[in-house]
Amino acid sequence: MADDDTDRGYLLDNRQSEAGIRFAALGELFDRVTFRHVDELGIRAGMRCWEVGAGGPSVPLGLAERVGPTGSVIATDIDVSWTRDIAGGVIEVLRHDVAADPPPPGGFDLVHARLVLVHVTDRAEALRRMVRALRPGGRLLLEDADPGLQPLVCPDESGPEQQLANRLRSGFRALMAARGADLAYGRTLPRLLREAGLVDVRADAYFPLTSPACGVLEAATVRQIRHLLVAEGLATDEEIDRYLANVATGRLDLATAPMISAWGRRP
Repeated sequence: MADDDTDRGYLLDNRQSEAGIRFAALGELFDRVTFRHVDELGIRAGMRCWEVGAGGPSVPLGLAERVGPTGSVIATDIDVSWTRDIAGGVIEVLRHDVAADPPPPGGFDLVHARLVLVHVTDRAEALRRMVRALRPGGRLLLEDADPGLQPLVCPDESGPEQQLANRLRSGFRALMAARGADLAYGRTLPRLLREAGLVDVRADAYFPLTSPACGVLEAATVRQIRHLLVAEGLATDEEIDRYLANVATGRLDLATAPMISAWGRRP
């Protein structure tokens, strides 16, 4: 779910099989939050939406339901492996790099990106391109993580199992930072939207804790990056196997980083 999927860019390669598991878990965790905002922004039949860094299919499909047969949804990503099958009808799927390629033509009533820009090296340029793609009165909804606000996967670090979990999460953050991720990006979104010239800027945050989907997401993420954790000396194979077994028991109270949602309107 990102637009910087290179060997030194996006850490969580969409081409890996675990990516589909991650997208489903992210949808279960965050779709209700995303579509609460989409509905409050008044997205309705006949409107035109751009879903940036779509990753999985759930958000484009939800937008298509709202805009109906007279609207349109363009879903873009550097890797469209998990969205190409939903193309058709009002949904168009395009391979696209939000920080390098021109926005899809035509102007949009809604531009949305979820858990994308934190991974993009040239975040400022990506944001400029999304703002330029808005029609007058169009809305930009950005939702991004802020691991710096809450860096632990087990906020209740009550024993060795939780300590191991948090140590592996620290390794994950180190890998993200080494690839250019901004671990404090989410909190900057309201200011960045105002500086981009948007008005009526608002924001809130959502912090999942103990959802079964947190465990599914965590296990899939660790499986995707285990070779890097080992290669960088951040964990051993034995520690990773032990942690995945701990996650599978369902006894760990796992969390995700807070997701900051910020939105504004082009005058």
